[in-house]
Amino acid sequence: MKEQKRIILISLITGIVLMMAKFGAYFLTGSNFVLSDAAESIVNVIASSFAFFSIYLAAQPRDENHPYGHGKVEYFSVFIEGSLIGIAGLIIIGKSIYSLIHPENIHDLLTGAVIIGATGAINGALGYYMIHKGKVLRSITLDADGHHLIADMVTSIGLVAGLLLIHFVGLVWLDSALSILVALYLIYSAYKLVRRSVGGLMDEADIDVVNEVIKVLSDKRRDAWIDVHNLRAQKYGHELHIDCHLTLPSYFDLTTVHNEVSLVDKMINQEVGIKTELFIHTDPCLPNCCHYCSMPNCPIRSEAKTETIEWTMDIVVRNKKHFE
Repeated sequence: MKEQKRIILISLITGIVLMMAKFGAYFLTGSNFVLSDAAESIVNVIASSFAFFSIYLAAQPRDENHPYGHGKVEYFSVFIEGSLIGIAGLIIIGKSIYSLIHPENIHDLLTGAVIIGATGAINGALGYYMIHKGKVLRSITLDADGHHLIADMVTSIGLVAGLLLIHFVGLVWLDSALSILVALYLIYSAYKLVRRSVGGLMDEADIDVVNEVIKVLSDKRRDAWIDVHNLRAQKYGHELHIDCHLTLPSYFDLTTVHNEVSLVDKMINQEVGIKTELFIHTDPCLPNCCHYCSMPNCPIRSEAKTETIEWTMDIVVRNKKHFE
């Protein structure tokens, strides 16, 4: 969490500096196109501020009111960030349409292009760094903030190209027309962020993480693990919670069952690369399990093994044993 807070703090300080530079470029040029980028920089600063708070809150220990921790606050951070981007896009469209009807003078476009180009390069470098760290640290907040900065870099590239085009072609109306295109891109980016946050708040499964868990279980599968079913995964910030049923030989004593469950827990936490809390319900095997059970020297086997059932997403998430 300390590293996440440090990265967000760097993003916040950088965002404030770049925001001042972009508004300087706007006052210099009077361009709506530049204003669209400057307005988004306000969103960057607000979003980074809330992201810093959300990471602080997510690091707080569990309590009676939050038995699963405070990790889901990160989804609220992403929701607010996406909403602010969308609002900025709508405001830019409104001002640009007004400027198409009532044109304004613009000037010093080359200087403005240099300033915007420099801020875009800085945002791009920081954005790629935050996305990388977001994947390493399993932080949706860092990842979302990084993608936001990448979106800002893309709009800055388009902005520089547009300013050069307006300067050399001399069509003033292009300033407002291009700013509308940038605003539409911002609204699309906002939609993706809001969609992701709502999915997390509604416990939408992270398919990539679930597939990774299933692959680890399959690759490290032991003979005693007859089947795994009813697997469900939920993310709470930087933590993963997994519920599943594990079928074990019915003649295992309680200590052996406990050891097998502990082995699954340890293996997932080591191999998947994300802190995971597992709630594993153990089921005793039934005679119908024998045809796909690999347990050697089984004293209760009713028939020989005739089938190997691969553990796939479709098989493992079903709420029933493999023979049902």
